[in-house]
Amino acid sequence: MESYSESYKKAGVDVTAGYKAVSLMKSHIARTMTSNVLTGIGGFGGLYELDLTGIEKPVLVSGTDGVGTKLKIAFLMDKHNTIGIDCVAMCVNDIICCGAKPQFFLDYIALGKNVPEKVADIVSGVAEGCVQAGCALVGGETAEMPGFYPIDEYDVAGFAVGVVDKSKVLNPDSQKAGDVLIAIKSSGVHSNGYSLIRKVFTVNSQNLARYFAELGCTLGECLLTPTKIYVNAIMELMKNVTIKSVSHITGGGFYENIPRSLPKGLSARIEKSNVQVLPIFDLIAKTGNIPERDMFNTFNMGVGMIVCVSPEEADKAVRTLQAAGEDAYILGELVESDEGVILK
Repeated sequence: MESYSESYKKAGVDVTAGYKAVSLMKSHIARTMTSNVLTGIGGFGGLYELDLTGIEKPVLVSGTDGVGTKLKIAFLMDKHNTIGIDCVAMCVNDIICCGAKPQFFLDYIALGKNVPEKVADIVSGVAEGCVQAGCALVGGETAEMPGFYPIDEYDVAGFAVGVVDKSKVLNPDSQKAGDVLIAIKSSGVHSNGYSLIRKVFTVNSQNLARYFAELGCTLGECLLTPTKIYVNAIMELMKNVTIKSVSHITGGGFYENIPRSLPKGLSARIEKSNVQVLPIFDLIAKTGNIPERDMFNTFNMGVGMIVCVSPEEADKAVRTLQAAGEDAYILGELVESDEGVILK
């Protein structure tokens, strides 16, 4: 007998909408499937068989995150097929900082009203992110929560697991003064600082539709640009040079994230003129009269990831990243200091 409850529907939860959403998302999920996945969607758990070829001591690395108030931009623009990429990116970009290759991903979508087509749109973005990261979408959860979320709003979170050989876990303690910091360009604001952005621009549908010549698009289009996924580039770099550390520049900007990859006694010295700041950040600072220190402590400023290598391998690292399709350049170096970040 098909599951159905008229009483539950009157309370605001339509289980049949959930079934339709699953049906619509199946084609998107299928794009992420690999031979490692042993079950289809719909079970109580996703089964994934690890391929440990060439790995002597496997270490699992996990990461979880959401998208934050960037979702408010998606709501106002009624565009939901890219926000899932952000969710995947925020998780997989973290676990590659340990040198781990993402294996599988799960998502969680909570909403005020289950509109199957909207849910499928969200999951299409999740699937695209998984394809870009080379991991499988093995399961997830869609929770209809009337009275908790407004009927036209939702939240998205995700969870990723990767694997790395214990001998290849990146070790920041191997860093020393003189090592070189390489920046990898971001695709935009990524998924951090949107509460400040919404305050700066008094975000509404009219303001998001405004075209800015310096952006080359509307404000909304720029702000909804998906977070870049760096998995393939970092994996390729690991094959060619010895990476000492990787920093994912997310919430907290330079001042919070770079020190997370530094041992005691070393700081990152960066010339501000070296940072290739994207136009959106100049616009945010100018419009909101935001101090430079706050900008670098909130946003990525055009730098999505920072990789540390020895000076002997710096040029090769930049060339390798560029060959992998990334815009990479030398950002700074490590110096003996306990300041964390020296930005002048």
